[in-house]
Amino acid sequence: ADNLADLPQVCDVGCKRNSQGYQETWRGYKLHLDCADGDIPVSAILSSASLHDSQAAIPLAQMTAGRIRNLYDLMDSAYDAPQIATFARQLGHVPLIDPNPRRGEKRELDPAAKVRFRERSTAERVNSNLLDNFGGTFVRVRGALKVMCHLMFGVLALAAVQLFRLLP
Repeated sequence: ADNLADLPQVCDVGCKRNSQGYQETWRGYKLHLDCADGDIPVSAILSSASLHDSQAAIPLAQMTAGRIRNLYDLMDSAYDAPQIATFARQLGHVPLIDPNPRRGEKRELDPAAKVRFRERSTAERVNSNLLDNFGGTFVRVRGALKVMCHLMFGVLALAAVQLFRLLP
């Protein structure tokens, strides 16, 4: 799905393994965020809850490339697909994707890439901050447009707070 119009935006059921290894399910939508250093959200896509994160990677990268110039694409192992890495290189980025053990081969990031990859926690902090402090946990509207509007108000407020923190 290279086009945003190709991504499903219907309310359905999603599931994911949490950090403790337990499966969590939810009904609704999923917000995919692309963030810059400094915990600043740059782009967002709303999709059906069941869409795998990797399916939004290329459209999200296209959207971000139209807004800012970035050098690296840091992604966790869910995004370990040759097509995603190739697309990142076509944009002139260095893809730093955590190797996924499901592929069978043992691969490691080189030492310099490991240091840069530590910034991957930016995405986790932004998602957590949006959920805990900017209205992402309790969305009380129905329909993809209303849900996206609700979440984008939170993303806008979060971006403003993070930008103010960069001021001297």
